[in-house]
Amino acid sequence: MTNESGNPPAANAAQVPPAPDTPTAAPASPVLDKKKSIILGLVGLAFIVLIFWKVIPQIGSYSEAAESLSKMGTPAIVLIVIMVLIYLIAYGFPFMAAAPGLKFWRSEQTNQAAFAISNGVPGGGAVGLAVQFGMLTSFKISGTSATAAITAVGLWSTFVTLFFPILGVAVIALAGVGGTSHAVTGIIGLVLLVFIVTAFVLVMRSEKLAVKVGQIGNKLINPLRNRFKSLHDLDLVKPVTKFRQDMYDLLRKRWALLTVAQIVVSFTQFLILYVALRGVEGWDAAGTSFAAAFGAFSISQLGLMIPITPGGLGTVDAAMIALLVSFGTASGDATAADLVWRASSFIPQIAIGVIALLLWYRKAGQSLARVTPASK
Repeated sequence: MTNESGNPPAANAAQVPPAPDTPTAAPASPVLDKKKSIILGLVGLAFIVLIFWKVIPQIGSYSEAAESLSKMGTPAIVLIVIMVLIYLIAYGFPFMAAAPGLKFWRSEQTNQAAFAISNGVPGGGAVGLAVQFGMLTSFKISGTSATAAITAVGLWSTFVTLFFPILGVAVIALAGVGGTSHAVTGIIGLVLLVFIVTAFVLVMRSEKLAVKVGQIGNKLINPLRNRFKSLHDLDLVKPVTKFRQDMYDLLRKRWALLTVAQIVVSFTQFLILYVALRGVEGWDAAGTSFAAAFGAFSISQLGLMIPITPGGLGTVDAAMIALLVSFGTASGDATAADLVWRASSFIPQIAIGVIALLLWYRKAGQSLARVTPASK
């Protein structure tokens, strides 16, 4: 998830820099379209302002949120800090699972740096992928393995992002929360997940099936080739079969670890929301049930699939507050909990990501200075 996890929900293999296996080859630098990035950044900023200025106040009250926050005691704050620390630790696991031999801090450094770039820089997703590639190769991960790891983490983040709404709908249904009005959300998530996973499994199953999937993709985009120049000569068979070749061994051995790592990241992020919500409501009161909080968090994650704002900033928040209120949470408490959750799971990651980048650039510069002969 920057998803929950902060990574782009789907790391397209074509966006990752080439994967040279020789240590002498340098990774290609991405070409950033400054005009497009600025436009996308301004559009995203406009949506964020609009959502927090106009949309959220219609769902929850900022003044009531401030009142709720003022009632939060020290124990609740301490518990939130503990949950944030657990979440930040969990964020270091995905790349450990995807890149055998990678140590925890380097995995943490890679993931947090990408989060800071992807969520702090307009149009920074492609740059974040390139930085991940550069960091992994500097950590002695081969180019092919680095590309496979980046792609696997992005894919599994997407899988978990789609799985959580299904799980959330199931939980609130079993707990009898919110009726059946959210079943459609679960069905949408289930259909998308089944479609993506089915295509993925077919590609991984055999070379012949991968070729067939690429051919089907070609047929689907044929009507669009004359309308979009980028699609005119695109043959999906080659990238699909190359994707299978790069990913097969990694996923055959590491899919379970990847799944657990990504679920832990998403679940620990939910725990921040839950303890924040119970903290503003008061632990001695009945308050919002665990099932209702989990359902609201999980269903709102579909907002991550709308690539308008970084990390679903604003879109996920509005959906989460609305869902909590519909499940019986006071609007002020729901708004306060969301703001605490957003700040707690966003700001520390940006800060750690910046530190991780600075440390990496410093070390990379020292390594380059050692191997570069003095100019004459």
